[in-house]
Amino acid sequence: MASAVMNMTTAALDWVTVIFDAPLARAVVFGVHIDGHLVVEVLLVAVILFQLTRKSYKPPKKPLTEKEIDDLCEEWVPEPLHPPITEEMKAEPPILESAAGPHTVIDGKEVVNFASANYLGLLGNEKIADSCISSLEKYGVGSCGPRGFYGTIDVHLDCETRIAKFMGTPDSILYSYGISTIFSVIPAFCKKGDIIVADEGVHWGVQNGLYLSRSTVVYFKHNDMASLESTLEKLTRENKRAEKIRRYIVVEAIYQNSGQIAPLNEIVRLKEKYRFRVILDESHSFGVLGNSGRGLAEYYGVPIEKIDIITAGMGNALATDGGFCTGSVRVVDHQRLSSSGYVFSASLPPYLASAAISAVNYLEDNPSLLTQLRSNIDLLWKGLSDIPGLAIASHPLSPIVYLKLKKSTGSSKSDLELLNVITDRVLKEDSVFIVSTKRSVLDKCRLPVGIRLFVSAGHSETDIHKVCDSLRRVAALVLLV
Repeated sequence: MASAVMNMTTAALDWVTVIFDAPLARAVVFGVHIDGHLVVEVLLVAVILFQLTRKSYKPPKKPLTEKEIDDLCEEWVPEPLHPPITEEMKAEPPILESAAGPHTVIDGKEVVNFASANYLGLLGNEKIADSCISSLEKYGVGSCGPRGFYGTIDVHLDCETRIAKFMGTPDSILYSYGISTIFSVIPAFCKKGDIIVADEGVHWGVQNGLYLSRSTVVYFKHNDMASLESTLEKLTRENKRAEKIRRYIVVEAIYQNSGQIAPLNEIVRLKEKYRFRVILDESHSFGVLGNSGRGLAEYYGVPIEKIDIITAGMGNALATDGGFCTGSVRVVDHQRLSSSGYVFSASLPPYLASAAISAVNYLEDNPSLLTQLRSNIDLLWKGLSDIPGLAIASHPLSPIVYLKLKKSTGSSKSDLELLNVITDRVLKEDSVFIVSTKRSVLDKCRLPVGIRLFVSAGHSETDIHKVCDSLRRVAALVLLV
């Protein structure tokens, strides 16, 4: 068989050779020598030109019958709006039936509450409640408009002035919702083409702000100043345009996802060395850190003017809602026309602004609140230091006491399932309300999951001993250590 194919191939080659050796293939036309190759090339060019000039084929239009249309409609399956619902997604969280103070009611039963960030224990404070009642009687419940469109009330301006005075900054601006503050402020200043260096442990609100800014975002290792300096040096050394574009460092004072405190003195040193601006979120440090609760700058003794932009939610230490951004007059004025959360949202309900003013006044008049909070944090640390299978991962001064597994299962999902079993049993068996770090599918944080306990100045020693004893007992049973 193979020899027959070889013979046929040889015969075909001989035939082609004869064709090209024919006298016509070497003819001379108008003084031009025509050989076989030229003839083939001319034919190929002619075929290509013919194909290019042909009209495209269009099949005859034939309308579909009603039956064909109905069949196609029945076969069509739309793309789902969401992924399949799993059993995990159907789990319902505990529902509070009273104020989220140090003690609350769940399913008709009073429980000790370590799941609410009521750091100063001001929820239910009589002076703050009285200020809210007076404000409700004067202004009503809502403002019914954004700040720039008839939604500015005198109490908003008083609150902005009070916060700026407390923080020692030239000016401040109020937002209607705590978490929207940071993800409105970042896009107001950071644009496409800018560079943002952010901690990999920032919470979802910061992540959303980074995404909305459309800037080039580079993450450094969580709370690792060597990683931050290496990142800043690499960006400024390799980027020829670095001096001509805006550059920012974005961090949290106390990280919601770990309870760690950012080393602001080192961050400011690196900021000045590599000429970056700093955006600092103080949602969990405002009213907590520093001798008078003024936050991270006071704690480290760093001049407040060295931090370019400071944001904070007021739903934690101040026991109200909304948020603020504080800094220079130019920083604040820019947001009044350029920050989406300020421009397009109805302004903060007046009674919440009154509550914020009263809470700041109460904190200044009662510095013992901070002493009590730190005493409770220290007591909880001592009680949780020997929990079987769990280790404290947060800073000793953080009101977020963060527990993580000493030995991970190797999967965040499996780790979270174990932690959820612990929190559920602690609630059902001992009436202590604590929470695990449940994260949205939108949350890109890669830090280990854990159990978060929010310490309040309103907790008693009995409350703290109760949660420590409960966790020690349940963790030993669940983790079998």
